[in-house]
Amino acid sequence: MRIGWRDQAFQSLNGVGLGLLGMATCFPIYYVLVVSLADPAEFAQKRWLLWPEHWSFEAYRYLLSTDAFLRSVGNSAFLATVGTALSLIVTAMLAYPLSRRRMRGRRKVLLFVLVTILFSPGLIPAYMLVRQLGLIDSIWALIIPSLSNGWSVLLMKSFFESIPADLDESAAMDGANEVRIWFSVILPLSLPALAAFGLFYAVGYWNQFFSALIYLNDSTKWPIQVLLQNMLLSANNAALDAYDVSAAPPPSEMLKMAAVIVATVPIVLVYPFLQKHFAKGAMVGSIKG
Repeated sequence: MRIGWRDQAFQSLNGVGLGLLGMATCFPIYYVLVVSLADPAEFAQKRWLLWPEHWSFEAYRYLLSTDAFLRSVGNSAFLATVGTALSLIVTAMLAYPLSRRRMRGRRKVLLFVLVTILFSPGLIPAYMLVRQLGLIDSIWALIIPSLSNGWSVLLMKSFFESIPADLDESAAMDGANEVRIWFSVILPLSLPALAAFGLFYAVGYWNQFFSALIYLNDSTKWPIQVLLQNMLLSANNAALDAYDVSAAPPPSEMLKMAAVIVATVPIVLVYPFLQKHFAKGAMVGSIKG
């Protein structure tokens, strides 16, 4: 089939437009990376760099030598690992019984889950609950209230429903109880869903910001996003309290750019390890049969 000149012109314009849009999207990331790797003396002179003449890791070396920054990275890593693991366990343990009709009171529990989706308690009741639990100024205040949510439970439930119930019955006939069936039969078949939800949970915990501002008063318990916000709003390096005073610090703009990269790279590196299962898991609940 011959393509007319109008179609060719449209495809050309479409390609140029998408290319420009892609460049506009990637340029801020490129600029942040370039500034973070520039030589401090060169950046102090030019203040605007697209390709430095000299490259340097001084901003990263200086940043990673501070107690405050390393502590905040450790807090975020704790949230992303422990929080994700607990959220996956809670979500899967609640979704699996709801996917099996033999569970008593299944409809009532499912109704409670739906109510949490339709009606949100709001910020003040959530804060009062956290305070009554004694979690104010505790890093667990960022994990326990966020262990699961209604949407995740329903989507995971749909995935479990796609696993034939005959497998449960076969395992039960072989003498396996419900716990053994869940661990030995259901979870191994649920790796795509667990990988997808694990990535979503990990990103959410790593990017914890607003809840940390509300519940955490101790700066030593701040995750990386809160410290980064303080750095970006600060005109100097006051957000970092433990610099090595034996050397002059790089310009504050370079430290901010380096902090953005450090806060972004870890969660980006997680995706390649989950990509094998993520494509299937992203379609959780969309296809049955």
